[in-house]
Amino acid sequence: MRSFPAILFALLAAVSNALAVVLQRRAARTVPLAPGLRLSLFAQLLRRRAWLGGMVAVMAAACLQALALSQGAMAVVQPVFVLELPFALLLGGLMLGRKVTSPAWRGAVCIAAGLGLALAAAAPTPGTGEPPADRWMLALVCCLALIGVLTATALRHPEGGLRAACFGTTAAVGYALTAALMKDATHAWQDGGATAFFLSWQTYGFAAVGVLALFLLENAMQSGPLTASQPALTLGDALVSLSLGITLYEERVRSGWWILPEAAGAALVLYGAVTISRVALARDLVTTAPAGAD
Repeated sequence: MRSFPAILFALLAAVSNALAVVLQRRAARTVPLAPGLRLSLFAQLLRRRAWLGGMVAVMAAACLQALALSQGAMAVVQPVFVLELPFALLLGGLMLGRKVTSPAWRGAVCIAAGLGLALAAAAPTPGTGEPPADRWMLALVCCLALIGVLTATALRHPEGGLRAACFGTTAAVGYALTAALMKDATHAWQDGGATAFFLSWQTYGFAAVGVLALFLLENAMQSGPLTASQPALTLGDALVSLSLGITLYEERVRSGWWILPEAAGAALVLYGAVTISRVALARDLVTTAPAGAD
């Protein structure tokens, strides 16, 4: 089964990303809040060991994600990242030395079961390896315009759930676009080796958009609760990635009556995310620490 290695690498990437979220959240809590979009945020976070550890996890996740995208469809790989939310909660519980409660486990099981049901029903199939330039232009314009609108909306609101959700959604769009660009770059590597990879504009595109998405995520984590930003990130990434996979790479998912179990799977994922967001451990992860805390 060709999709098995893609799913395996995607699972490992999701675990690594979840670790990065927990470490970066811990670091972000030590930086004073600010009302605007903070360009100095990276400079302050670079002095935090937890944030640097999170960056190592981010780089490992990027490599695993590239391997996954080279082995399977975006519509298979990116939805697996909804598991970041339960992974982040479980890893956060271990780092805080707290017991993971029954509602947290129930939410995690629902997300995993919903993902499995949705993927089994959709049965995504790979499409073309090289989208034409006109499709890329349309995808870039739409994604960047959406990021701009959501960022402007976030900046019009004070710190809180709405601001965090808007920034989380912008990061989701950024990460989905990064994955689409990365998939094209991995095809360039497979077809022409390192030379083709470094001569491909998609290589520099996914690097630039990935940095932008990371910057937006850092602002999302500092703007409000993780229960607002993380579901927006994980669910938004899956939905935007699915759209890009279909429109850019001509990937296919089953329709007809298969929409019913697909919708049921999505509903389970949503229920699990909402359940996890309500547990006490999730609130502990998002409590703002005093500036300068270690």
